[in-house]
Amino acid sequence: MAKSKTKSEIIAGIAEATEISRKQAGLALEALVCMAYKGAKDSFTIPGLGKLVLVNRKARKGRNPATGAIIDIPAKRVVKFRIAKAAKLAIL
Repeated sequence: MAKSKTKSEIIAGIAEATEISRKQAGLALEALVCMAYKGAKDSFTIPGLGKLVLVNRKARKGRNPATGAIIDIPAKRVVKFRIAKAAKLAIL
């Protein structure tokens, strides 16, 4: 299994591909992340990659694997990433 890239490797790749400094690439990446955090409430799309969406999960029954007891899992809101079709086709 391949090792995932570190933040500094991603920044170096962005800097090389766009011919900007590593510092500028790091600031651009931080700005994108900040925009994603703020925009996730209304769904945040990165064209060609996917989008962050807020989803409401229903309350449900679960099972404690240690004891086998049935427990109630409350409803909650979660953030999901939906990958774009173009990215899916490129990866698979």
